[in-house]
Amino acid sequence: MPEMMDTIDPAIMKKVAFRLLPMLMILYFLSYVDRVNVGFAALTMNVDLGLSATAYGLGAGVFFIGYFLFEVPSQFMLDRFGARIWITRIVVTWGAIAAAMAFVQGPTSFYILRFLLGVAEAGFFPGIIYFLGMWFPRGQRARIVAFVYIAAPVSFLLGSPISTMMMEHGDGLLGLVGWRFMFLIEGLVTVLAGIIGFFVLVDRPTKATWLPRDEAEKLEAVIAAEDASVNATHDGHSIRAAFKPRVFVLGFIYFGIAYGVYAVGFFLPQIVSSFQATYGMSFSLTQIGLITAIPYAVATAVMLPWSRHSDKTQSRFVHVAITCFIGGLSLAVSLILGSPVLSMIGICITAVGVFCSIPVFWQIPPTFLTGTAAAAGIGVINSIGNLAGFFAPYISGYFKDATGSLQPGMLVASAFTLLSGVLVLVVRARIKQTAKSQPVTTAGTVAFH
Repeated sequence: MPEMMDTIDPAIMKKVAFRLLPMLMILYFLSYVDRVNVGFAALTMNVDLGLSATAYGLGAGVFFIGYFLFEVPSQFMLDRFGARIWITRIVVTWGAIAAAMAFVQGPTSFYILRFLLGVAEAGFFPGIIYFLGMWFPRGQRARIVAFVYIAAPVSFLLGSPISTMMMEHGDGLLGLVGWRFMFLIEGLVTVLAGIIGFFVLVDRPTKATWLPRDEAEKLEAVIAAEDASVNATHDGHSIRAAFKPRVFVLGFIYFGIAYGVYAVGFFLPQIVSSFQATYGMSFSLTQIGLITAIPYAVATAVMLPWSRHSDKTQSRFVHVAITCFIGGLSLAVSLILGSPVLSMIGICITAVGVFCSIPVFWQIPPTFLTGTAAAAGIGVINSIGNLAGFFAPYISGYFKDATGSLQPGMLVASAFTLLSGVLVLVVRARIKQTAKSQPVTTAGTVAFH
């Protein structure tokens, strides 16, 4: 394999990255904006629609029920129609539904549109993982996925002030209140981006007119050889591989990581807003958005170096465990530190932990899954993991209504994130124990460090 990699001109890989990654980053950025902008809308929408914290949490989370139900079917459709066509369908559909959020009239229409938004977006992130697997050799993928996934914290970093400014300064435009104006504009931007993406993305190297034919064939040969090595060790191409116990365990690990992401993401604007009553402070909507952006700026700065280190050492499990423990512990104490500054520092550390876990985590499944099994298996893991997006806001909202505080809900999120760190190490230990009793190839060993 190293010999084959030597035949690929590094300039070609840079060209591939510059051609594909910006578009994928933009689409992923918009997916997070349209997914979590409801957290900013809640600052005024909840009053307008008469939503309690529990009702808001249910509406925010029902997105992920639709996502869960249609995730794996969406992955099979992606494998059938190709990544470019299916990703375009996903983006355009969810953008249209996100724009329709501007016209919700009460709890029922809020729940319906959030559910449909999840149905529309199902398969998007696994589709990106599958797509990148067609273009980049395994040794480069953690940092490549990190480049794309960096759009998630950036969506909070930029989306926070943009969304709140649109709410504040767009109030009354087009005859809409601020939060309705925000939903409409951000949804329409997504539709436009999806159409552009159709003309930018290419399913595989040999279909790219901008890539020299000989280099495209060499790149596909390297990736095919890696997949063949995985198949020889793990039977990774068989669809049965997508439903083995280790796939479901990885799904539960991802659930714990995602729980931390969504618990913070959906309620951080309200946490910052609560500082006003707790500490006698006063913020405008735009200021809340700017303060909310701080943890995601810190996470963005750390994510790429952490992913590069994971690629260098190939110690995927250890890297995920470390960041889970960091994120879980900091989340447990962030709201009991007695100071808004200390609380924000704790939330910054939490954001680093949970966001840095994800790009590295997604390098584990492709080490034993390829082809259709990879599409389905990644879909299974992502659908289980993203159920956290339903439970995190609902449970957090329930505890807030019951106790008047967000602290109990954040403690639950902390427990799930810590549990993921423990499970990662348990899985690593079990696989190492199995590896001692039978020989494995290099491709099989990489995943288990």
